[in-house]
Amino acid sequence: MFREIKYDLPASIVVFFVAVPLCLGIALASGAPLFAGIIAGVIGGIVVGLASGSALGVSGPGNGLTILVLTSIAALDGSWQAFLTAVVLAGIMQFLLGYFEAGFIAYFFPSSVIKGMLAGIGLLIILKQIPHALGYDKNVEGDFSFFQEDGETTISALTSALEVFTPGAVLISIISIAILIFWEVFLIKRYRIFQVIQGSLVSIMLGIALNYSYQQDWLNLTLSPDQLVNIPVPKDIGDFFGQFTFPDFSALARVEAWKAAVLITIIASLETLLSVEAADRLDPHKRTTPPNRELMAQGLGNILSGLCGGLPITQVIVRSSVNISFGAKTKLSAILHGMFILVSAITLAELLNMIPLASLAAILIVVGYKLTRPALYMEMYRLGWEQFIPFMATIIGMATTDLLKGITIGMVFGIFFTLRQSYYNSHTWNDAVTSDEGREIHHIVLAEELSFFTKASLLNTLSKIPKNANVIIDASKTKSIAFDVLQLIKEYKLSAKTKNIHVETINIA
Repeated sequence: MFREIKYDLPASIVVFFVAVPLCLGIALASGAPLFAGIIAGVIGGIVVGLASGSALGVSGPGNGLTILVLTSIAALDGSWQAFLTAVVLAGIMQFLLGYFEAGFIAYFFPSSVIKGMLAGIGLLIILKQIPHALGYDKNVEGDFSFFQEDGETTISALTSALEVFTPGAVLISIISIAILIFWEVFLIKRYRIFQVIQGSLVSIMLGIALNYSYQQDWLNLTLSPDQLVNIPVPKDIGDFFGQFTFPDFSALARVEAWKAAVLITIIASLETLLSVEAADRLDPHKRTTPPNRELMAQGLGNILSGLCGGLPITQVIVRSSVNISFGAKTKLSAILHGMFILVSAITLAELLNMIPLASLAAILIVVGYKLTRPALYMEMYRLGWEQFIPFMATIIGMATTDLLKGITIGMVFGIFFTLRQSYYNSHTWNDAVTSDEGREIHHIVLAEELSFFTKASLLNTLSKIPKNANVIIDASKTKSIAFDVLQLIKEYKLSAKTKNIHVETINIA
């Protein structure tokens, strides 16, 4: 494992600097204790790193689960311990999916719905973080339904935050966002050193510096203690491990915990498998990650994360791509980055507690923008209505209802277009020719795969065959025919005699 350490060690340091702000920021966006993000980062790096078959993938708390975590905690009456039970359950489900080689299931979700889910999450992350960026750190958004129980909407609730903003937090947010954009658009593309020194780290350090200047009265601005990161400061290693939170297994009797577990399993598995595919494509050596082993590794990580008080874990493409970009060769890099997070949480907790929440909010707003960038909408539009409508339906459904309903709405539209495509592509009907006897000959060539969805289309075509004609139903290219379609053809052969239609079948028993 240590044979490539001269490459893996520098890459792990860069990934560590990227991961720490994201671990804290994702915990903030999830409405979870900030320390939960640190735990997930440590377990994702060390435990999942050891168990995974991915050479270059990096795991930790994922952006795609933030809104789900937030809404699930609310559904469990705000109980973090009850939610941890759902994380443990999700880990067990993921492990079983991998054990029974069910990794292929994720590929049944249309890409348009998956992209819509990620774009919707990006939009919701932005909405959630605007109050923190303004320095208003109460949950003014309420739940993530557009029409909320208190009579407000998401938009009117955000307006409330604008009325009570904190100038010191706004200044930090604006400068942080400007730094992140400048880093992304100009510096990273021109100078490799600025890929090592990440913009997120610089914005965090600047936030700490501005907060210190406020405390010293160098600027006539202030931040209150609840506008700063607040994670436990351990006295020693024993005290550190004593701060872990454990699940409340009485939540096993609650439907909400099982619902949250199923959703975490689905979304974490999807995000992981998509990241695995992307990381494998970026791997210079083109190594292939076993998907089922990866699900088992992620399941193990989520079981431990839930037991220790951490957020749900996925493989994450941002950290994985940074790992690859900076020359990592083996999974030692991911393991080392988890160890660095562990050491920093023990020794640098006081420094982490100087980070303004506005700095983390700025990072997450930029992360959310990347997930829901306008170019993605244009790309999906150019792909046609079959991709664009399910994509938009998922986003609108998530924004106006919740995550699960949004995905369900997107899937309904995706299935509709799949059925529509099956209907129109079930067969080809060639132009009729006339035989020597003066009878029209109609040649129907069936598609390779005929499910029961194609029955209506074929029936519609057969009903148009005129009396006194010959029809050839050609299945020579067909590999699979549903029983319903076979039954239709048999019944048509009998009924066609009443119209003096002669039916010939090819490759149909």
